[in-house]
Amino acid sequence: MKEKVRAAIEKVRPFLQRDGGDIELIDVQDGIVKVRLQGACGSCPMSKMTLKMGVEKQLKEEIPEVKEVIAI
Repeated sequence: MKEKVRAAIEKVRPFLQRDGGDIELIDVQDGIVKVRLQGACGSCPMSKMTLKMGVEKQLKEEIPEVKEVIAI
């Protein structure tokens, strides 16, 4: 499953990079995806919304086993 998540993250990465940010996959365990937001995304006040409405939504659509995406 980790490779599926990694591939899905690669699809959303360009959108984050366009705004000066990035995302790093840390771990996938029991349907919980742990990521680290970097660059502009790490300090942006809208990062929670980006994480939930952007990254998490995309991953859940592509990989039904994903339960949640959290930033660490």
